[in-house]
Amino acid sequence: MALTRYTGTVSTLSLASADSWGTVDLRVVPAGEGGLPIGDVADVATVSGRENLAQALVLRLLTPVGSLAALGHPAYGCRLTELIGRLNDESTRNLARLFTLEALAAEPRVAQVLDLRVEPVAGQPEVVQIVFSVLPLDDDAPLALALEISL
Repeated sequence: MALTRYTGTVSTLSLASADSWGTVDLRVVPAGEGGLPIGDVADVATVSGRENLAQALVLRLLTPVGSLAALGHPAYGCRLTELIGRLNDESTRNLARLFTLEALAAEPRVAQVLDLRVEPVAGQPEVVQIVFSVLPLDDDAPLALALEISL
């Protein structure tokens, strides 16, 4: 399901997928927009290409490492959940940078991390914003994403 909103840059090039389960995902769309008829309010449709990569990156960052071990993916995920309960200080934000870089490096459809910023959110002392851009494999256009996590 599309649990994340795609905010990347559109490209005419398709993404090469180095895994067998990262090429197509589902998303919820308004009724009548090409999805499956499951009700009046929303349907289910597929996402692919850059939109799929954007969703996959956010889901990888939000999934604790080891939580998919029973499904055969013990290294999948990110260590960001280890930061829950810590102060939003420079040390914690540096760990968030490190954990984000580790997770992005593990995604086979990412050729290069171009930019990464981890910043506090004004007025929300328990929240950090992670903003990054990556160069997808076989695509010349960067993909930029942002998410906020609560510590």
